[in-house]
Amino acid sequence: MSKSVRLSDIAAMMGVSAVTVSKALSGKKGVSEELRALIQAKADELGYRQPSAVRRMQRERQCVIGVLIAARYEDRQASFYWKMYQELTARALQKGCLTSLEMIAREQEESGGLPTLAAERRVDGFIVIGPVREDYLRALTEKTDVPTVCLDGTGGARELDCVITDNYYGMYRMTRFLLERGHRKLCYVGTVGSTESITDRYFGFCRAMSEYRLPVDPARQVIDDRNLEDGLTEDYVLRLPAPADMPTGFVCNCDRTAAKLIGLLGEQGYRVPEDVSVVGFDHYLYPGLCDIALTTYEVDMKEMTGRALYILRQKIAGEYYKKGVSIIAGRLIEGDSVRDIMETRA
Repeated sequence: MSKSVRLSDIAAMMGVSAVTVSKALSGKKGVSEELRALIQAKADELGYRQPSAVRRMQRERQCVIGVLIAARYEDRQASFYWKMYQELTARALQKGCLTSLEMIAREQEESGGLPTLAAERRVDGFIVIGPVREDYLRALTEKTDVPTVCLDGTGGARELDCVITDNYYGMYRMTRFLLERGHRKLCYVGTVGSTESITDRYFGFCRAMSEYRLPVDPARQVIDDRNLEDGLTEDYVLRLPAPADMPTGFVCNCDRTAAKLIGLLGEQGYRVPEDVSVVGFDHYLYPGLCDIALTTYEVDMKEMTGRALYILRQKIAGEYYKKGVSIIAGRLIEGDSVRDIMETRA
């Protein structure tokens, strides 16, 4: 449809009101058949199509969704974001959409270079999976007119449409799980400030501790698990508290960190859960990474990817949707990594 052609344009050419043109083109009463035919002929001549018809055509045709992931999160074996991409692709196919994946190189992310998919205008919309630099998202949204949705990231202070898991209350719930079983000496394992989700989960941890009137000393009760500058955990060395400061429970920001911590605890002679309890977050570990079933918080990938896809398709079609941040709740999965101190004392 030509964007320059409006109902008012046709009305001016035909010497009638815009309301008359609207009635004529929508088949409503109040317009003679002779005038209706003349208005329809003029609309066809100008290439006018009603907005509802255009939106219907957009919904019915196969759309192509560009999926962007920062290359620094590309996991060498099997990553959480790769699993999320697979789930998104499956949901997209069910809706008649195709996905095209592009990894954003570190240099490209830092410089704000547009993805090839945007430069070549090969997609109808973007879904950005995982955290990326805020200035990169700014460049993506300001330099292109491609509808964009963030999945498992909010873009910082940017006012973007995004879908995230319930990081705050999810970790609040995991911490309460330990507290309700008698644990009072807890440590949070995660580099606060490295990502939005890790920071939100830390505040959920603090909320639960405050309800039990237990102060949190970041210097003693927060253990970094990754480099602050790139958010990667692979080469980062976890450091356990001194034996005298050893907590009864560790609240880990993700399952991979929990698995790494359990391995380190075993090397130091600690047994899980007999000597110390550990909880994680995500409910995602590839086989062989951990020998014990973790108590963790399951992220609802199906609901998250489905919601992100819905929002993006609504944006592409110009249809109504609720803008802003969509928070998807997960659920607690009870494994074998927590000892009930209250039960033991009883």
